[in-house]
Amino acid sequence: MTRHLVLQTDFGLCDGAVSAMYGVALSVDPNLKIYDLTHEIPQYNIWEGSYRLYQTITYWPDETVFVSVVDPGVGTDRLSVVAKTVDNQYIVSPDNGTLTHITENIGIVSVREIDETINRLPNSGESYTFHGRDIYAYTGARLAAGVINFEQVGRELLVDEIIKLTNPEPTVSEGVISGNIDILDIRFGNLWTNISRELFIQSGLTYGDLLEVTIETNDRLVYKNAMTYGRSFADSRLGEPLIYVNSVDKLGVAINQGSFAQAYHIGTGINWKISLRKINNHTYK
Repeated sequence: MTRHLVLQTDFGLCDGAVSAMYGVALSVDPNLKIYDLTHEIPQYNIWEGSYRLYQTITYWPDETVFVSVVDPGVGTDRLSVVAKTVDNQYIVSPDNGTLTHITENIGIVSVREIDETINRLPNSGESYTFHGRDIYAYTGARLAAGVINFEQVGRELLVDEIIKLTNPEPTVSEGVISGNIDILDIRFGNLWTNISRELFIQSGLTYGDLLEVTIETNDRLVYKNAMTYGRSFADSRLGEPLIYVNSVDKLGVAINQGSFAQAYHIGTGINWKISLRKINNHTYK
């Protein structure tokens, strides 16, 4: 049985790198169905590669094989692995933090180091800079095509030893909810935080509440203003900011038909902090 094969990289589509990965996979099995998650991860941004997997993976069928290549450490002693999730999906990736969000939000039940003496594109042994083609696409295709099973990837590793990026939890203190801006909804410039809808509700906040929103980076104040918590963009006027729940059940910050990130030059990651506090006695209905 062939499985779906889904590719993610920071390569872009301006040259032949992604096409080469397709070619390697199809040389393993010309009947493979190959799909793109994205190839527009910012160069070397392991954090974003990790998040995009988390954003996407649960919507694919069981047994799907994901190949994620954001690998600034290519050619070093970092490990190449295949991880099996609790939902019976597979991720082929360098062990460099790419599995962070999957580990923390979905769960990994087993991980194996890729045995490159078996699972490496033939005649590529002297190449140390394109493991996305020579190791990850090749191994992912072999696993998806059923040429190898999971146990034949290589030796089993301890799940607890998977490398994870620093990823602080959101907090609630004295009526203030604090978290990070994890990622952007890039096309529209919305901010996606790590603050869950559940935590928001537990803090007693409801639709229509007016909130003071503060955004800082490296102790520098970037934004401070009031906005409403709405069900959808229809709950605000054109050009107005709002708080909403995004597609992964976390709080987002947006401008109705505008780019919040562009308007205020907002970035992402653990250095971008956001806090929300209810402004009492003020609601929009």
